[in-house]
Amino acid sequence: MSTRRGVDRRRVLGAAVAGIVAVGVTGCATYAGMPASGKKAPVATVTMTDGLAFKPRRVTIHAGETVEWRNDSVLVHTVTADPEIAAKATDVALPDGAEPFNSGNVKPKGTFRHAFATPGTYRYFCIPHEAAGMVGEVIVEP
Repeated sequence: MSTRRGVDRRRVLGAAVAGIVAVGVTGCATYAGMPASGKKAPVATVTMTDGLAFKPRRVTIHAGETVEWRNDSVLVHTVTADPEIAAKATDVALPDGAEPFNSGNVKPKGTFRHAFATPGTYRYFCIPHEAAGMVGEVIVEP
């Protein structure tokens, strides 16, 4: 009888492990760009590099779409479009009616996503590397 219970426990454990693996695979698919419930997948990806640059430096999207920044660098970076924080006024621009945004520190291998609702030109920068010219642009078409 204890053997039978042992088999049942193994079956239950096997089913539980299979469920965990299935959830893990779903989670990986979501991370890889599949939309999570209620979230839109990014239409553009910008890489933050060790060369203190956003690549590509400029992306064009449509209103309502999302951009994802990926930190492929060994350094911490930010994605900041806030005129109150910029060292140089020319390093930041927001269309009329758009709210400033700031990713905070994006660690190596980290990501940040932002959805753009208002059409226009957004110029953003990396706080620790602004002086080195780490500036990018998102053009949002209607």
